[in-house]
Amino acid sequence: MRTGGYLLEIGYNLVKIATCEGFKDAVAGIPNYSFLIMIPDNIEKFPPHFILLRVINKSTTPLENEDQKTLFEIGKRGKPIIDNLTKGDLQWDALSARILGMYYPSPDNLDKIEFSSDLLNISSAISYTIYSPDEVLLDLIVNSLVASDGDSFSLGVLRQTECRFNDLIRPREKVDVKLLKSDFMGTRTAIFGKTRLGKSNVVKLIAESLINVKNVSQLIFDIDGEYANDNPQDDSMSLATAYNEQCVVYSSNPRNINHRHLMMNFYLYPNRSHRILRSLLREGRSLPDYVNGFINAMIPSTDELEDLSYNIKIRSKRRILMYWAILYKAGFAINESSLPLRLNPRYNENFLNALYGVDVAPPSINTLEDLKQHLERIAEFIKNRRDSDPVIQSTNGNPLFDIDDRSLLRFLNPVVGRSGTRKLIPFRNYHNQDAGDCVEEIINILENEATVILDLGNANPEVRNYYSEEITSALFHHQEDKFTRDELKNKYVQLYFEEAHNLFPAKSESENIYRRIAKEGAKFHIGMVYCTQSPRSIDGDLLNQTENFFVTHISSQREVDTLAILHVAFEDIKETILNPKTVGYLKMITRSHRFVIFVQAKKFLPLKKDDQE
Repeated sequence: MRTGGYLLEIGYNLVKIATCEGFKDAVAGIPNYSFLIMIPDNIEKFPPHFILLRVINKSTTPLENEDQKTLFEIGKRGKPIIDNLTKGDLQWDALSARILGMYYPSPDNLDKIEFSSDLLNISSAISYTIYSPDEVLLDLIVNSLVASDGDSFSLGVLRQTECRFNDLIRPREKVDVKLLKSDFMGTRTAIFGKTRLGKSNVVKLIAESLINVKNVSQLIFDIDGEYANDNPQDDSMSLATAYNEQCVVYSSNPRNINHRHLMMNFYLYPNRSHRILRSLLREGRSLPDYVNGFINAMIPSTDELEDLSYNIKIRSKRRILMYWAILYKAGFAINESSLPLRLNPRYNENFLNALYGVDVAPPSINTLEDLKQHLERIAEFIKNRRDSDPVIQSTNGNPLFDIDDRSLLRFLNPVVGRSGTRKLIPFRNYHNQDAGDCVEEIINILENEATVILDLGNANPEVRNYYSEEITSALFHHQEDKFTRDELKNKYVQLYFEEAHNLFPAKSESENIYRRIAKEGAKFHIGMVYCTQSPRSIDGDLLNQTENFFVTHISSQREVDTLAILHVAFEDIKETILNPKTVGYLKMITRSHRFVIFVQAKKFLPLKKDDQE
């Protein structure tokens, strides 16, 4: 009852199938790109097995020319009544199909199924019959290589064609498409396709599947705020709401009282906070030289002072104090008792005598206000003095103030008419005097196998880029240290990146943290899911290392050609990537799936707590 046709030609890679309208009607049609199976007529002589085919186009029959002549003549006569014999002959045609491989019992365990992408042998075309697989066989084809021991989850249902016309005639097969959770752990997963066609939905389904896996933590860079916040317009619950006990949300502008502020204490982490200010000041602006001087100054970390030699330590501490004075003057609040350094920059006696006068005792510097006034006076004093002036030289003859020091002092106390530290006032909302190091906090949370969502939806693009790079870098080095100490064990971290072309550009030649993760992340148990519209926009090193692909509609022939070059499994199905535009209609291949599966992804609709109970 499921016969689809007979072979006309057979090879190790391609076959040509003879079929007819009766066969097609009996199996509710044979769509292009659908699965067929090929079985030898003497199957009873062998262990049960079948060869899997994918229809890839219509082909020609040996009688094609004669049939066309007959049809031409019939058409010329205005379609007269045709005898049944002629009509039956004209209903035959041919299909071309790709051999995907063979399913058979495992020689090691007859209760298990093996799949091979090649064939041991082929017989003559007359020895085989073609069948359209039923629901049971389709489930075996799609899911037999996916474990069913709790490591799998359902992505959606098999959908071999976009057209649903047959649903009006008879229900189509309902075959769940299962994925292995472990296929995403320590691997790279690409999600390609045009916007609004379901890429983010796939991310949510993958993240949901891993959210309760004990040895996996997740970090989601949520650039649109859709994973951290509910969307009432489409009655959609966010990942953070559905799994609030497993998720911790950090936000630069929290929309929920349970979300933590993505902030830091700018005083305690001067090198990091200066990088944030540098990014914010640079954003789309043409800046005067004195502001560029502040931006380009190198601000050290308080943590690195102890490892420096005495003289360099003194100079580095003074630069941190200058930076603190700038923050203070710009109105960045701070509990001064929490500052880890004493506020006196301790310049030499000769300089202080020249600054205040021989007969005047230098003021005590116990507060940031004292420090600000002291450094403003210094800025004014050295403004027109050269480094060779003995008054502004150290006891060993070197200049007391290098180019970075002068830049900071010039920004602290600019010439009349310049705004100076007032330029930093709009950025005070990124600072919190009670905040710790949110980067370190996030790393510690991930160590406890939770899911962290960084809500960057309302963040300034420069701040978004800063936090993405800073946290990614810190996590990479944390995992690298664990690897060095042999402490990784079986624990994994999963990263999720939207708009990945901004982080992994195709033409980038510089080595950044994202390229290092693409190349080395698997070794350090870092998995990655990245989304973008364009495969051609992604760094080739990352593309070549990617194991799992999920593709929705792509409208560019060049993009689809790139995808087919990247993974040969997409070569035969390029047309069905270019044409269908149904939301959630995916072409998928994973580490466990040896050929492309067509899936209608289910919508991420988690149950509320009451429904779950």
